[in-house]
Amino acid sequence: MTDRTPPGLSVIVPVYNEEQSLPILVEKLMAVLRGLPNQFEIVLVNDGSHDGSLPILRELSLAHPEVKVVDFRRNYGQTAALMAGIDHASNEIVVMIDADLQNDPADIPRLLAKLDEGYDVVSGWRKERKDSELKRNWISRVANRFISRVSGVQLHDYGCTLKVYRRSMVSGVRLYGEMHRFIPIYAEWQGARITELPVAHHARQYGASNYGLERIFKVVLDLLVVMFLRRYFAKPIYLFGGFGLMSIIAAFATIGLAILLRLFAHISLILTPLPLLAALLFLVGMISILLGLVAEMLVRTYYESQGARAYLVRELINFEGEAAARTGPRET
Repeated sequence: MTDRTPPGLSVIVPVYNEEQSLPILVEKLMAVLRGLPNQFEIVLVNDGSHDGSLPILRELSLAHPEVKVVDFRRNYGQTAALMAGIDHASNEIVVMIDADLQNDPADIPRLLAKLDEGYDVVSGWRKERKDSELKRNWISRVANRFISRVSGVQLHDYGCTLKVYRRSMVSGVRLYGEMHRFIPIYAEWQGARITELPVAHHARQYGASNYGLERIFKVVLDLLVVMFLRRYFAKPIYLFGGFGLMSIIAAFATIGLAILLRLFAHISLILTPLPLLAALLFLVGMISILLGLVAEMLVRTYYESQGARAYLVRELINFEGEAAARTGPRET
């Protein structure tokens, strides 16, 4: 009986103006990854850097055949860089890590060992963060609690890039905006088993952080999109139609109140804004229901045109090839 070949690793690194950090990071990654039994590649995604990052990336790719570079035409953001890394990764296990040396490559073997326990996602937790207490740490704690409460996926640190995924959990994910931090939520939709592990966090040595306080608003808005897709993607009429019915009921209640005021308080309908409010509520309700019907048609078109299914199969036992083929493409 032969030992099973360890799954290959694809380490994805988004890069934006990190010319000083890159040689040190790659050296540390190579030292750690060469000590593992897994075949590996390092996918460095240059997100439109305007310093000397690209020439350094070219040199690193020449020095190390395991290093691959994806060069963007302009800056698209960290989410797009991670998405490109996923699209160009070729191995079964995906590791994500920042390029600024605040994540420690030495933690990767610990995360992989946790993955081997049967998990599909292992998320890093910067338990002892080396950032500004008020500007970064406190805001991050509040945001993580909010995201965990709303999403139902309990993690202490959504913002930590250092995470390990089974490729099957992220291969169908399409990311945009600031949604890279929500990848564990997408993975949970796919039935992923998720856990968290404390990891080291170092103070930034070179350059400056590329994040500002404005990202909080982007994260909140993206979270609303994520939760809408989670709860109402398959049946949008439940959201639009539900709101529309409540609006129509409110319209009838409002006009009923106006009639009661006319009959018992002798207040003319033209002296109160209630009829106008009732008409507005009724119109909003009808528009919401019609939007829900349009959304339902779009969802039906999505499933039927792509052959997608509204369910995911984790495993087929004792089925022949024909039955396995009938499972069809996965839901995305």
